Parts: sequence; structure tokens; C-alpha cells
Amino acid sequence: MFLKNKKFFGLDISDLSLKVVQASKTKEGFVVSAFGFCDIPSGIIEKGELKDEEALSKLILSCLKNSQGEAIKTKNVVCSLPEERSFIDVFQVPSIEEKEQLEQVVLSEAENRIPFPLSEVYYDFEVVSKEVILAACPKKIVDPYFNSLKRAGLFPLGMDIESLAIARAIFVNKKENAPTLIVDFGQNKTSFFVFSKKAVRLTSTVPCSAKMLTLSIAQALKISTEKAKALKETEGLCGKQKGLEAMVPVLNELVERIKAYLSYYKSHLSENYPGEKMQNVSRLLLCGGGANLKGLAQFLQEQLNVDVSLANPLINFNLKVQAEKLKIKQDKALSLTTALGLSQKDIYED
Repeated sequence: MFLKNKKFFGLDISDLSLKVVQASKTKEGFVVSAFGFCDIPSGIIEKGELKDEEALSKLILSCLKNSQGEAIKTKNVVCSLPEERSFIDVFQVPSIEEKEQLEQVVLSEAENRIPFPLSEVYYDFEVVSKEVILAACPKKIVDPYFNSLKRAGLFPLGMDIESLAIARAIFVNKKENAPTLIVDFGQNKTSFFVFSKKAVRLTSTVPCSAKMLTLSIAQALKISTEKAKALKETEGLCGKQKGLEAMVPVLNELVERIKAYLSYYKSHLSENYPGEKMQNVSRLLLCGGGANLKGLAQFLQEQLNVDVSLANPLINFNLKVQAEKLKIKQDKALSLTTALGLSQKDIYED
């Protein structure tokens, strides 16, 4: 679906928010020319499934109109597809030079690997370092998003699963040798995936979220969610305010979910790559708006005994030029991670 040499913007659509990024290529390097945020009222999208196409289309137009930086005039868009509704698998195939023969081999594998009838999904694949990255999403999930974009007068050049866009945003030219765990800590969910050998491997989505932390504080202190959110953002895990310990049970659950995921990841690799030398995941990168919680990286590092740090979603941009044209603080960049990856889709792909 993706077309080369077209001006476009990236649009990250989640249950509770819209994020838009338009990037431009300059002589000095790649820079963000516009970005924006917009909240989505509950009920329009539920667990990745779009319920109201018209309402979403109006919100998209409002988000574009109120974006910062240059006016977004292009109608071309590359948007995200919900991680929890999508499927990604990586497998090895024999060296095949002819494209048609390779497509037949992948089709045969796809029928066995994708947990839906192929007639009910959209799927695509990419060959990276002698491995095939297979991605799929049910048509009943994709079509409403496509329709909503068309209602807004936009032309979808492509759609990308969230984890693929994130990997594009936080790794230099998508190169990473040692297996790295990515934790996308969002407002309504958290997604995990390991990035290794230029490929996204074994994605998972859990209900632990930044919103749950806010609700925990609100209930413990008997205050409004607005005040609880402000307290959370101000104090994080480093403050002394009574009630912040209410976040710990949610964070402990997140830790247990990460441990369970890593355990399953190791067993999955040993089953699918029996002759390959196993490399332990010793590094964790945090992204998403929830990653801005003060003290979160240190808490996870102590609990998991791995190196934990915040991802840099602007790693592929010319930061010197960016600072002169349109300043983006780290907290904003982390929230825009997926949209930043979508906006760069044509850098590495032919």
C-alpha cells in the first residue's frame, strides 16, 4: 500500500488519544516540521476496535488543525494499527532469489502461522537478514480505520503495526545487535516486544497502564482523577506525598508481566531456533507517555536486574536543526514515539 516520494504525515491512533507527526528532509538532515495531540473520548475506540468512524474522522481533522509547527496541508497519511489486534511473526526461509517463488513460500507459511483465515486478514512481509517478518491484521479491524480516514478526506498511503513503527523510531536505521526489550507504557495499555537482528520479535500487550496508576492514587487519596494525574506527574515515584505508594501494586504487576514475557520469549526462541546460540535480554528501553513517570526506569531496573533507560525517539533526527526549527521536549517525544516512527516510514524502505 505504501507509495514512495509522497509527502505525508504519521498518525498514531490509540483508544484514548491521537498523535500526529509530519517530518521533512532537509539538506542538514531529517527534522519534525509539525506535531500534535488530541484526546479521544471513551467509547469511540475500545481495545483497538473502532466503534464510531464519523467521530474519529472529526477528531483527526481537529488534531491536524491544532497541530504545532508548519500547517499540515498534505492529505496523505500513514497510520498505526493496534498492537493488541495485530499479529507479527519471524521465521527463516531458504535462500530464494525469485520474488514469485518467495511469495509462494511465505504464503504457505502464513497459512500455518497466522491465527485467522487468510481471507479475513490483510498481511504483508519483509525479508531482513535471511528472515521473514510477517505482519497481519484482521480486515474487520483495519477497514473501519481506513473508512474513517477517507471520511476525513485523507488518503492512507500505508498502515503500520505499532511495534514496527516504534522500532523504526528508536533504533538507528533499525540496527540493534543485542536483543533489547521495548516496553511501550501507554495511557490504556502496555506493549512488549524484543528487537533483535533488525527485527521485531514476539509482541505482547497487557492491561497495565498509566491510567491505572492515576486511578490508584485517586482512590487512595479520595481525590479527583485530574488532581491524581497532576500529583503523579509532579511527584512520580520520587516524591513524599502520601498515597503514591498506591501505584506500587500496579507497577509490581507490570514487573511480573515483563518477567513472564521474557520467560516465554526464551522458550519460544529455543523451540523455533534450536540450533541458534541464545542471547539473554540485558537491556530495556522505555517509551510511550507513561515512560515519563519519574523514577520508573530506576524502579524497573532494581526489580528486573537489567539495564533500563528511556528510549530516544528523535535518534534519527538532526537535533541541532530540530532545536532551531521546532523544539520538542523529551516528555513530548516519548509520547510521540509511534507517530515519529510512522513519519519516517520512507527512510529505510524501498
